[in-house]
Amino acid sequence: MTDQDLAVLIEQYTTGLQAEIQLLHLLEDVAARQQTASNARDIDAVNRASDERDRLMAGLVRIEGELRGLRRTLSQSREEARDLPGFPDAAALHQEAVTLVSKILETDAASIEALASAELARRDSARALARGETTLSAYRRVMTLAPGATLVDRRG
Repeated sequence: MTDQDLAVLIEQYTTGLQAEIQLLHLLEDVAARQQTASNARDIDAVNRASDERDRLMAGLVRIEGELRGLRRTLSQSREEARDLPGFPDAAALHQEAVTLVSKILETDAASIEALASAELARRDSARALARGETTLSAYRRVMTLAPGATLVDRRG
């Protein structure tokens, strides 16, 4: 592969990485909103953010599919490409993308933890409600004794 061919691939790769990074910044914002909603236990907001996230992820996957072949070719020709103009910029953009993905994953981990905590709280509330219902049912059985077995008769 000629230096000119590699230069074109580097330019294409750089353009693709820039598009990915734009989407990753949007995804970072959505992940932050999702975390805030998770902490607030606002499931509707979590779902809205999830829908937006799905849309962004579809775009990211599409771009990544286009970049995969370019990345493979550049990786195979790394020694020749390293000295060409644009390669350091492409490498820096690649590292920026990796850093953004790591930040998003950290935010997601915090969101998952908040949602798991909310689920445990919901289960505890459901168990407490069930215990209360059981206790109330038992109390009702005690209060509705068999006919004729009352503590106070109707005459007073």
